[in-house]
Amino acid sequence: MKFLWPSALLLLVLLPLLVLMYVWVQRRRRRFVIHYSSVSLLRNALPKQSRLRRHLPAALFLLMLASLFLGLARPVAITLVPNGRATVMLVMDVSRSMLQNDIAPSRFLAAKTAALSFVERQKENNRIGIVAFAGIAQLIQPPTTEPEELELSINNLVTGRGTAIGSGILTALDTIAEFNQEVAAIGDGIEADVQVTPVAEGEFVSDIIVLLTDGANTRGIEPIDAAQYAVDRGVRIYTIGYGTTNGGGGMGNNIFGEDFNYYLRFDEASLKEIAGSTGGEYYKATSADELEKVFAELPTYLSTREETVEISVLFVAIASLLLIISAFLSLIWRPLP
Repeated sequence: MKFLWPSALLLLVLLPLLVLMYVWVQRRRRRFVIHYSSVSLLRNALPKQSRLRRHLPAALFLLMLASLFLGLARPVAITLVPNGRATVMLVMDVSRSMLQNDIAPSRFLAAKTAALSFVERQKENNRIGIVAFAGIAQLIQPPTTEPEELELSINNLVTGRGTAIGSGILTALDTIAEFNQEVAAIGDGIEADVQVTPVAEGEFVSDIIVLLTDGANTRGIEPIDAAQYAVDRGVRIYTIGYGTTNGGGGMGNNIFGEDFNYYLRFDEASLKEIAGSTGGEYYKATSADELEKVFAELPTYLSTREETVEISVLFVAIASLLLIISAFLSLIWRPLP
């Protein structure tokens, strides 16, 4: 806790002086006692009073002064608040492997259900956009805060051939750049070799990418290379490896002797590297329930900033309450004649 007027804390020095004065007054009162011939008469004449009743009102009064002095110093608290509106890009794999039914009713339908739940849980000030990728990546839904538009886009997703994970990442980055001037667009930058000054290590923009895939990259730029563009721009990527370990099974080999099942298994090593290098997190989901839990664990606000809040009113309120209690106890324990 910090104080805007720390010099006011010097008033706290008065408290020990008041304590000493209180002790001095109590001792001085003993000198002016009336001498009775019988101690029993004195005990019967005076009401019984414990030390607690005698000193508690004074103690509460001192605490009241302490709270009041702290309030005069204008204390402030540092709190973390969401850093304004942000964009969440949901990058979904819609390759044909998503039609596998090793996850009931199918990987594709279970992913749609989980994505819809994710949309419902997002904060109102977050924009959500949707990129779908198979052989190519396409922006299906520009970032919006309208849940009806997002639900319609998710429900209308269809599958295609191929898996271009890296292209999905680049498309999401370009979409974020349209809404956040701090993020440089890529566009034709890959071929044109456009230079971008990387953000400082550990610094991130408020926007994120959530990448869901059930297979390995088969087309376009390598996902690791695409992730480097996100690193340079401070965009975190949260990756989700989706599907069972056997990749659905039953696909056998093609005419070149390649194992088709390889393309039905997500590349866990690459997904971990993408998440780790960009400052995101990697999740693994091998069932519909696990996928729901993963989406539930994703952040609902994307970055925070420190905000200073003055809490002087709190200390003044405490001081007022202590004063009322002290006065009340004094009246009932030491009523006026």
